Amino acid sequence: MNRISLKRAAGRSLLVLARFYVDLTIRTTRWTITGAPESFPSLLQTSERLADGCITAAWHRTLLMLPAMCRWAHDQKPDLPITVMISRNRDGRFISDLIAPWNIASIEGSSDRNGKNKGGSRALREACTALRNGAIFMITPDGPRGPAETVQAGTETLMRLTGKPLVPIGAACTGFTLPSWDRLRVPLPFGRGYLLYGAPCTYPMTGDEIAAKLKTLSARAESSLALGRATLADRLWMALGTALLPALRAMSLIRLRRGKERLDRLPERRGRTGLVRPQGTILWLHAASVGETHSILPLIAALAERHPTHHFLVTTATTSGADIIAAYQRQAGPLASRLIHQFIPYDVPLWTRRFLDHWRPSALLLTDSELWPGIILACTRRAIPVGVLNGRLSARSWQRWQKMKRFAPPLFKRLAFVAARGAEDARHFAALGVRDVVCFGDLKQNAPPPSVDQGELATLRAHIGNRPVFLAASTHEGEDEIVLRAAALVRRTLPDLLTIIAPRHPARGEQIAALVTPSPPRRSLGQKPSDADPIWIADTLGELGLFYRLAYCALIGNSLLPSGGGHNPFEPVRLDVVLATGPYHGNFRPAFEKLGGFVTAIKNEQDMAEWIGAVVDNPTTWQAKARQAQAAIASQETVPAALLDRIDALCV
Repeated sequence: MNRISLKRAAGRSLLVLARFYVDLTIRTTRWTITGAPESFPSLLQTSERLADGCITAAWHRTLLMLPAMCRWAHDQKPDLPITVMISRNRDGRFISDLIAPWNIASIEGSSDRNGKNKGGSRALREACTALRNGAIFMITPDGPRGPAETVQAGTETLMRLTGKPLVPIGAACTGFTLPSWDRLRVPLPFGRGYLLYGAPCTYPMTGDEIAAKLKTLSARAESSLALGRATLADRLWMALGTALLPALRAMSLIRLRRGKERLDRLPERRGRTGLVRPQGTILWLHAASVGETHSILPLIAALAERHPTHHFLVTTATTSGADIIAAYQRQAGPLASRLIHQFIPYDVPLWTRRFLDHWRPSALLLTDSELWPGIILACTRRAIPVGVLNGRLSARSWQRWQKMKRFAPPLFKRLAFVAARGAEDARHFAALGVRDVVCFGDLKQNAPPPSVDQGELATLRAHIGNRPVFLAASTHEGEDEIVLRAAALVRRTLPDLLTIIAPRHPARGEQIAALVTPSPPRRSLGQKPSDADPIWIADTLGELGLFYRLAYCALIGNSLLPSGGGHNPFEPVRLDVVLATGPYHGNFRPAFEKLGGFVTAIKNEQDMAEWIGAVVDNPTTWQAKARQAQAAIASQETVPAALLDRIDALCV
């Protein structure tokens, strides 16, 4: 009797210690509990329609983390009934007693094996009853004896018999692993933990499909735990951003005076918004400016068709990007109500946190080379996966990152995937540590041509008449002088040539006008070229589509000087514009290689003048060349299905 009493006393002591330890770890761990918005009503039974039970599933090795999930649920809905399935043995009864303080009921039983009755049939009946009565029923589908991370048949049976949704949960925390069959994870106090719930699964769904979702969520939780810790470089970046808050506010006002910001939307740069977050899944896409915004429009349309209930939050850094989204919304039909535009907040911890607290996106897709360390870290800490579309990393940028690799934050390791625009970019991203690099081609190749106000186009065509028009598009400082000298050479034989200079940064319009005597008309001032004006400065934002359509031929700027790197040629190619580029277009080398010899290469003003004269003298031949360029980038598939699948995987 004394021996039995000692065993009972030891068991009670062990139970008290275990409860104390679990409670200590739950209270002191910094938990991030988040996931698919569509699962929230099921998990908390917040809708009358859904108040009829829900199954949750997590791997057996995460068992000691699940009380944190229950505490989170009870904090929001104290009367929420939660029941857990445990095995019918001593260990199961100990677990049942252990979790009792968290108001968790238990059902004993596990799958019958080798003809041995383990209470599986009775437990299944009790589980069905609990679910019909509105309980949240928690299971470990690979328990109680494994194999680990293999979903047992009882899970599918429970879904089939009850018709209830199953919400998969991935978990990870600071702790240590026991050498058990399931490699049970024991949390440590004062650590960090992640509990991620996925989108609801409904029957019919196979055990393998459920296992795949659980593995994806678990891997994401582990990745967030490992990569969400701020390094010294991260802390320095955050400190710098915080220190620059006054300067950033001042810069916003300067940009406002220059027409680069909008007064009523300045708060968006600080993460504030007057818009209400819509219910359900929000996919966040960021496009820096015009070209990037155009490139993601077909992608948004394809994703919207796949997911009729998703919302799409598009952020841009420029007002011209905002104008493109506004124009797209006007013609997008039903999709317009699911498309939201905001200006991206500056990469400052306070403003980024405010933005993410409000919008709570399910995933972030960046475009090209828009890699903001603070935003990526903030998303990683919240288990928001970050992908890169049309990933671009020039040789020069790659070399700079390579040199900083030892001191830079683990920026590239935090990316869930990179869809590089070409093989060279893919190699650069892989060398810097991106875990998953794929190549689906350049999205800008299939982007729609830049839009235009047809009425304004007709007015300008009538005003210009039959004059030949040469466009220098997106020029950078130092190139305008070369263009002006070339235009002067051409006018010796073509005196009525009109040269339009459209600077990449319209604020340079006055500076360019000062190079010409007498001062030429400027688009930003509402001026049009007269018959006697050889030059017209097109210093406005978002109107390249208009100027390309006016031109006989166009030079793609940022390519005439060694400091350049070129610009995207696909937009004018789609408009059948005869094109030329300077020798320095390395940032867009894959695009120009794809276009082959259909874009003329020039080195200086003499080459430029000869090319302009040749195009004007023989327009039929050169137009045929422009049509061949367009055929070279024609694609059977606007948005690759494999890319859409990758994006879908981010919103498990």
